[in-house]
Amino acid sequence: MATILSVSGSPSATSRTARLLRHLDQRPTAQGHEVIPFDVRDVPAEALLGADFRHPAIVQATALVAQADGVVVGTPVYKAAYSGLLKSLLDLLPQYALTGKTILPLATGGSTAHVLAIDYALRPVLSSMGATHIVPGWFTLDKDITAGDDGTLAVAPGAAEALAQITDQFSAAVGGRTTVLAATG
Repeated sequence: MATILSVSGSPSATSRTARLLRHLDQRPTAQGHEVIPFDVRDVPAEALLGADFRHPAIVQATALVAQADGVVVGTPVYKAAYSGLLKSLLDLLPQYALTGKTILPLATGGSTAHVLAIDYALRPVLSSMGATHIVPGWFTLDKDITAGDDGTLAVAPGAAEALAQITDQFSAAVGGRTTVLAATG
């Protein structure tokens, strides 16, 4: 069906954000989509901070975005905005890298005071990159995500239900969007 790039903007390999994304990746996969996980923290810092557009990791990230029909963008919220790590990557992608893509913004944070970070911080930059189909995103409180030392993840029932619904809506939108694009192209 469709190719979905699942981007974690968390700087920590054990973060709730990254683990939540990898947990959610299973839903579109079960619906027949190919999901490619991408952790920005794996991109060398010198490439991101030095704005090295020619670095192989940046070239690869650009290619992954280009081949994706849909992109899930997950980030922890720091100081009422998305992570600086995610910002560094977005700054190095082509200006209109998200044109024609369906986007699902997701965020995690410690307080409901950060719930608007998706709409006031992340959504505008995604729109500026050409994304015209940004589905409703979701903010999940850190307290609703429990990560076990063995790699397991538990999400509070209310949050799990909402995330499943949002993810399924995104998956359907990506599937429908690729069908429309294929029919017109």
